[in-house]
Amino acid sequence: MPVPNAPSDASAAPPRRSFAKVVISSLIGTTVEWYDFFLYGSAAALVFGAVFFPDSDPLTGILLSFGTYAVGFVARPLGGLVFGHFGDRVGRKKLLVISLLLMGGATFAIGLLPGYAAIGTAAPLLLIVLRLIQGFALGGEWGGAVLMVSEHGSAKHRGFWASWPQAGVPCGNLLATAVLAVLAATMADPAFESWGWRIPFLLSGVLVLVGLWVRLAVEESPVFQAAATRAARLRAQQEATERAPIIEVVRRHWREILVAMGVRLAENISYYVITAFILVYAVQESGVERGTVLNALLVAAAVQLVAIPIWGTLSDRFGRRPIIAFGAIGTGAWAFAFFPVIDLGGFGAVLAAAAVGLVLHAAMYGPQAAFFSELFGTRTRYSGASIGYQLASIVAGGLAPLIATWLLSQFGSAVPVSAYVAGACVLTLVAVWASRETRGRDLDDPLFAADDTAATG
Repeated sequence: MPVPNAPSDASAAPPRRSFAKVVISSLIGTTVEWYDFFLYGSAAALVFGAVFFPDSDPLTGILLSFGTYAVGFVARPLGGLVFGHFGDRVGRKKLLVISLLLMGGATFAIGLLPGYAAIGTAAPLLLIVLRLIQGFALGGEWGGAVLMVSEHGSAKHRGFWASWPQAGVPCGNLLATAVLAVLAATMADPAFESWGWRIPFLLSGVLVLVGLWVRLAVEESPVFQAAATRAARLRAQQEATERAPIIEVVRRHWREILVAMGVRLAENISYYVITAFILVYAVQESGVERGTVLNALLVAAAVQLVAIPIWGTLSDRFGRRPIIAFGAIGTGAWAFAFFPVIDLGGFGAVLAAAAVGLVLHAAMYGPQAAFFSELFGTRTRYSGASIGYQLASIVAGGLAPLIATWLLSQFGSAVPVSAYVAGACVLTLVAVWASRETRGRDLDDPLFAADDTAATG
């Protein structure tokens, strides 16, 4: 006999071992994919200018290589659309496996790609194609990974647990920077620029196999399964057809999409200024050794790895909006201290600049997975979260290193770069102010059930 007011199977907490497997698989999968993505950004700042654009002066070569870097961000919204659509139709797990294979294959191929000296203009063109594949794959990865954790766990601690896939970002950055730092310390610059840079890209093949093995072991999201069952029953009863999730989420939740995009601006721009543009500024403007910068980023990424779940936990207690707003205010203020601290020179200065920046960034990034998951219904959640997250990446993270490098070259000062970051923080604060608090929302509650019904017409 059913118990009155008992929670549905979809909303009940999963067995501890099963849930731990979901969290670990999401963390490892996102770590592998972000390792691939960040590796490209570091290589663009360090060697791609010389390898693929050798006829340009050093700064122009970096601008061109950052241009190919930005191409990956252009492809991310398309990946979010495609993976979001099918992820809302057929499930989260299958699409996560596909995204991992695409990302790993493209990264491995970059490691085998001949340079400009060998095949001429075909080299940068092929580099752009592979970067597009990377961006497309990553566009579908984030939404599925965070939803698997958010939809398996309970509402009370969603901010903490959903922050672990977010921690895959510093983990991937940590891994990519560690490999590059080891190579920079053990190889002469000519050898690194000739063939050593290929090693980290080829290692991606091994990492993908590990991630694939872990990801295949998890079960599909119970919240998605329950929503799919409701939709199938509704279609059978009413002889209705299921509407495209992308159309429904844009029609019914365009405000939430805009909020998600606004929340992403400061977080995304500041992150790529801290982790990618710092390699340009510290080495070329402040005269810091490349290996020193990479080692400082390595430690700073480890600090951020710890900070992300802490901020996620605080968002469970105080709400998503206050924590994100604090991060935006802190990041906007630190943007004006970031470059003067680097100018002090040495490992400690670069570490302090990057670590403080990444801890403040984590305040915006840690609660983000839970916040975005709580904005949309189950049958449109993958599409909605992915669109909001990835559309912002075009004008934010994708262009951030390029814009920062251009501002530096035009004004000969980092102050305009600081103002650029601070301006993004103001826009994020506006988005937070315009949003509603979502902490504690049941992802399978009647509000979202109504959304799922509307998605079947």
